[in-house]
Amino acid sequence: MVKESAVKKLYDAAAEGNATTIQSLLENDPFLLNKASFANTKETLLHVAAAIGHVDVASMLLEKAPSTCWSRDDNGMNPIHVAAMSGREEVLKLLVEKDAFAAMERLDRGETVLHLCVKHRRLEALRVLVSKLGGFVCAEDDAGETVLHLAVRYRQVEMIRYLTTNTKIDKKSKNSKGETPAKILKQHISYSGSDHETDEIKQLLRSPSAHSSQIPPADWLTKKRDSIMVVAVLIATMAFQAAVSPTGGVWQDDTTAHKAGEAVMAYKDPRIYRNFMRSNTVAFVTSLSIILLLIIGLPFKYRFFMWALVLIMWVSVTAVGVTYGASIMVATPVAHKDSLSSVIQIAIVVWVGLMSFLLVVNTFRHLYQKLRDSGLEFPSWEGGPRPNPLRFSPDNRSPFFASPSANKVLLPRK
Repeated sequence: MVKESAVKKLYDAAAEGNATTIQSLLENDPFLLNKASFANTKETLLHVAAAIGHVDVASMLLEKAPSTCWSRDDNGMNPIHVAAMSGREEVLKLLVEKDAFAAMERLDRGETVLHLCVKHRRLEALRVLVSKLGGFVCAEDDAGETVLHLAVRYRQVEMIRYLTTNTKIDKKSKNSKGETPAKILKQHISYSGSDHETDEIKQLLRSPSAHSSQIPPADWLTKKRDSIMVVAVLIATMAFQAAVSPTGGVWQDDTTAHKAGEAVMAYKDPRIYRNFMRSNTVAFVTSLSIILLLIIGLPFKYRFFMWALVLIMWVSVTAVGVTYGASIMVATPVAHKDSLSSVIQIAIVVWVGLMSFLLVVNTFRHLYQKLRDSGLEFPSWEGGPRPNPLRFSPDNRSPFFASPSANKVLLPRK
């Protein structure tokens, strides 16, 4: 029988953070740690150290009994849950580094330790866990809600800002009721009205995630800025050279029919020359526009500016293609012009048609995304919500998401 005085001393030392006393007591009775418990409670010494934040004590206890990291108290929480809920970041780091799988244990209703952080407004603890657990931030509870759903429901602006700008969490994910975070916010506004806080949350939910699965337009532009600039300068140089030195050259002398410096093409085939100069001018002006937009640094994080840049690039490249076709027509002998003319015309029609199709598709995609960002819901074409592999299922427990020794979890401590 373990003496109550020894147990009390052990818990008092853990509460006070007295690692020396704990070490002394355990040297006298190496099995004291496994036997010690409060009356009518499952709380362990590691729970106490995690709640108060004694790193030295927690480190010593983990060395003596690593399995206590999985032990659950009367509320179904292990020491990692307690440390996160209490905002003890240093202890939390220690525990997660020791056993990250214990941090993935579920609470009642399938809630994760990340849900606890949001409920108890522990932003720093959330940062620690996200840095260690990565993709677990996308985990859902039994109701299909991620931590972002919960943060919006609790209107925690700082939490939402961190989740939307520093994690890969899906801002369009739906819970079991088919609600996105934006829809939850919209319901709140309909009941309580809008204010500065809700307006800021709305903007955060609209803006692109910094770590989305696809590269955001602004990041894509940053990575490709130099390449786009080189292409634009090259097109401008080609267009300028084609204008001052068109295909066929220029007249070198003055006569009654022409003057020196005038394009031979203008006299040989005026119709093709006019088309040549029009397309060449369009290529030159649009390439200069691209250079100017990249230099002044417009806010390309907004889709409209990105859409405008893509449109200008397409027009510029198409104009270069038309200019090339006109040049080939002028330089081709009459005997071969008929056969070549039909090929060039078909190529130009196909190219312009393809560019027009891509322009229409890109425009509709831009409008669709804008409507989605405004909170408009679109019906799913997949016949129902997709299952989330991180969604908790009582019939499919795994060692990563449930304690191997616990079949029932009690309500989390409020």
